[in-house]
Amino acid sequence: MEFICKTMLEKDIDRVVPLYMDYYNVHENSMWTQETTYKRIHQVFSREDSLCFIFEKNEEVIGFIMGYFEQYDDLKAYDLVEIVIAYPYQNKGIGTKCMLELEKQVKEAGGAMIQLQAVNDEMHEKFYGKLEYKDATNLVLKSKWI
Repeated sequence: MEFICKTMLEKDIDRVVPLYMDYYNVHENSMWTQETTYKRIHQVFSREDSLCFIFEKNEEVIGFIMGYFEQYDDLKAYDLVEIVIAYPYQNKGIGTKCMLELEKQVKEAGGAMIQLQAVNDEMHEKFYGKLEYKDATNLVLKSKWI
């Protein structure tokens, strides 16, 4: 399937909000609103050293990736925050192509690694596993509900 990868502009946020809400509210049983979705996407987009892309087919947004670079003492890493592919376009290789394009862009920008948090389930293991992403053994996600 042919599609175009473009750098996300601030004006594109309004174009990806409905895609995000549809995916998470309809397919993940979430409760995103126009306001909370816009805020989430804008927070990542406007962060220093962000790198975000939209994917279009015939000028229709069919997906997007967003994240930002983080500087460490010995390397520059890209934190992948979101990858969303419109539900009708999933399982057609688009997410894989998008991730490969992201890897290329991150490398060209001097990044040495991509890091992400993913739900620990079979679907995410299958997707990221085939792209050779491994579970980190030197870090663990910690949280506390307050």
